[in-house]
Amino acid sequence: MTYRRALLTGWFSFVDGEVTAGDVVALRRAEDVVRSMGVAYDVAWSPGFRPGELSLEAAPAGEYDLLLFVCGPCSGPQTAALHQRFAHCRRIAVGVSVVDPEDPAVRGFHEVIARDGGAALPRLTPGATGPSPDLSAGTRPPDRLPPVVATVLTAGQHEYTGRRRHEETVRRITDWLGSQDCARLELETRLDTRDWRLCGTPEQLDAVLARVDLVVTNRLHGMVLALRSGVPAVAVDPVAGGAKVSAQAQALDWPAVIPAERLDDAALAHWWEWAHAEGRSRAAAYAATPRPEPLADALRDSLARTGEGTGHAAHPI
Repeated sequence: MTYRRALLTGWFSFVDGEVTAGDVVALRRAEDVVRSMGVAYDVAWSPGFRPGELSLEAAPAGEYDLLLFVCGPCSGPQTAALHQRFAHCRRIAVGVSVVDPEDPAVRGFHEVIARDGGAALPRLTPGATGPSPDLSAGTRPPDRLPPVVATVLTAGQHEYTGRRRHEETVRRITDWLGSQDCARLELETRLDTRDWRLCGTPEQLDAVLARVDLVVTNRLHGMVLALRSGVPAVAVDPVAGGAKVSAQAQALDWPAVIPAERLDDAALAHWWEWAHAEGRSRAAAYAATPRPEPLADALRDSLARTGEGTGHAAHPI
């Protein structure tokens, strides 16, 4: 199908939505795919993050016949509202998390190319933007110094409602880390050019991650961006029963994941030791190895297919 013009949007477009490094890297990969298909496009940004650029509110809906929703949770009234405003467009969600397949926000898309769910696919981020940072021996601290450990933690993600164990996982992780001989560095994946404490670009966050020895996280972006930089991650899935962190770790064949129900000091100690030994070389090999990009391929295939009308096409989730 030939599209006249596409609008790329996501949580990074919402006024009250966070813009994370993972969002921007995934968006860039989606842009690569759209450009390779010869489709003209615009990106809608949150005016709080990119003032002066096209915002979702100002985007002229009638000029688009394709809406791409990139990255983040596929849920909530803001996402669902896109289906009314862009009802005339073919609507595709790519690289998203699906909490409830029956959510109107999900059902409104013609196609959902999920990063987790029944058939998890790796995100658009790994290996998507240039070479990995240099992690040669000369850049690492001497063995006599304690390791530098970055934390990327969240107590949010309220879309998981009663399955949330976020506050508990943050408390357990930070209590345990406080007793370890390590230099701790608290990181945030949210990008903000107005706050000097935060990174303004994914590359700035990459620069920090490349200089640490280990990342401990309960966020999907924390795990993926660490591995992309060749740094081992100990990930905790903060959702009871498992959700996007576990699904993504399985898709990436990364074993150091602790379910919320099994999070204790012994589990953290086990994966801590593993990460500082086998995990270091495994993460470096991961970053150095070209990887298949099934999400990008699925998006390319979707754009190449002919879409007929609107409705609830089968969702490959």
